[in-house]
Amino acid sequence: MTAVSGPRRRSGEESVPGSPHRVSEVMTRAVVAVGRRALFKDMVERMEQWKVSALPVLAGDGRVIGVVSEADLLPKEEFRDSDPDRFTQPRRLSGLAKAGAVTAQELMNAPAVTVHADATLAEAARIMALRHVKRLPVVNAEGLLEGVVSRGDLLKVFLRPDDDLADEIRRDVLDVLFPAPVEPVHIMVREGVATLTGRVRDAASIPPAVRMVQGVEGVVGVDCRLTAAEAE
Repeated sequence: MTAVSGPRRRSGEESVPGSPHRVSEVMTRAVVAVGRRALFKDMVERMEQWKVSALPVLAGDGRVIGVVSEADLLPKEEFRDSDPDRFTQPRRLSGLAKAGAVTAQELMNAPAVTVHADATLAEAARIMALRHVKRLPVVNAEGLLEGVVSRGDLLKVFLRPDDDLADEIRRDVLDVLFPAPVEPVHIMVREGVATLTGRVRDAASIPPAVRMVQGVEGVVGVDCRLTAAEAE
């Protein structure tokens, strides 16, 4: 099994105390999984019943050893009219050969691409993009299944109320970069877009402020209208 947690924050990068949110905060903990001997029809039935597009495959001790997705099952229909004798050829299970598979062991993609619960949402999103998967099993240090995180789960942060976003930006960004008695910088958030207004002493502080606001989970965009006192 390949447990992937993604790149860590480099030393010197701005960090926002209230962000980023972790996979553990959005993942689904009630997971439908199968064993390596699960049969084709059973897997189709489970996907339909639970409205999921992939199933983690577990070893007897609960470790995630692979994943079977809808894409792994479709070749059986795609190659229905092909010569069945060709299914038995000793070759890698892909395309036509995968159409002859009947168990999770034969169909699964292994090793599984997984993520840890303490990974950030950005890290999970990068893994999904790089590995071209729609969901990731969430495992602990021993590789045991703890949940599943999907693309839809990662988008939940954009449902945060505008007032919550404004409060976090004010507390964790503006009060840190522009503490009193500096003239206050104002923040307004509408539909996830954060607008910064006000005057700052140093123009060099504006780019870090924008980056930190962009780093707040749930922010859709930043409209920076800050001006520097030295430029006036």
